Amino acid sequence: MSNDVKKKVSDSLSSHPYLNLATVSPDGTPLAHTLGYASDGATVYFMTDKNSRKAKNMNACPSVAYTVDEDHTDLARIQGIQMTGRAEVLTDGAEIQKVLEIMTRKFPNMRDIPENPDYVFYKVRPVEAQFIDNRVSFGYRETVLYT
Repeated sequence: MSNDVKKKVSDSLSSHPYLNLATVSPDGTPLAHTLGYASDGATVYFMTDKNSRKAKNMNACPSVAYTVDEDHTDLARIQGIQMTGRAEVLTDGAEIQKVLEIMTRKFPNMRDIPENPDYVFYKVRPVEAQFIDNRVSFGYRETVLYT
């Protein structure tokens, strides 16, 4: 079953443009951030300013959580992902180039963003995912662990 859930997670991530990322500030305050992302399997990537709150929070505490879901007014149709993971800044040039290619395929207008030395790429490695599918039954979820 875990491979089926992993495929559902991967397929869902590849078909959505935005996620809601939760980070924790150094004083313990949780913060939520909506951002565009690209994925490779269950690993997500995004770019942000190295001086942003989310970057500072992830640098201090790399444990993050995020959600990706369908926006439906019919609660019985909601599907989504609740993920915990570990964030890390990408420093390897080859990996950054790969991520840039993945992101520009998903967001072609990224080609128009001027280079900025303050922009950094992050990778969020998955730890645990819950795939929620209210179409099966209200509150239905399947859990998968990543190693």
